[in-house]
Amino acid sequence: MQREYPDRPIVTVAVALRDGERMLIVRRKNQPRRGMWVLPGGAIELGETVHQAAVRELREECGAEIKPLRFLGVEDRIFPDKESRVQYHYVLIVLLAKYKGGGITASSDIDAAEWVREEDLPRYDIPDEVLRILHRAFHEPL
Repeated sequence: MQREYPDRPIVTVAVALRDGERMLIVRRKNQPRRGMWVLPGGAIELGETVHQAAVRELREECGAEIKPLRFLGVEDRIFPDKESRVQYHYVLIVLLAKYKGGGITASSDIDAAEWVREEDLPRYDIPDEVLRILHRAFHEPL
């Protein structure tokens, strides 16, 4: 699957992972948004359900075991290059999930993973649309 300059959108899952009053955020190692803090997740593989992809991605990306709870929405992430060509295009299916265990470590497409409380969010470089999801997820019942 070609991520840069794809011929169609790439369907992904983004997980708002809660552990009580804390949420997991990760710092991107690669483009797009290298160095920014976002929700963990990744591309859905052929034959995989959204929930299966969420469980696999969180295990691979940061070592977390999760229980997917419910959908929070679907969002587009389209990143044009300097010539206005679509360099990246993702469709994010956003899930709320509950943390079940596992040691949180950075691997794969991230270089850091941290648990944060809602009041901690201003200290991080988080895109506005991700902040909106995080604020909503902090107020969802588990």
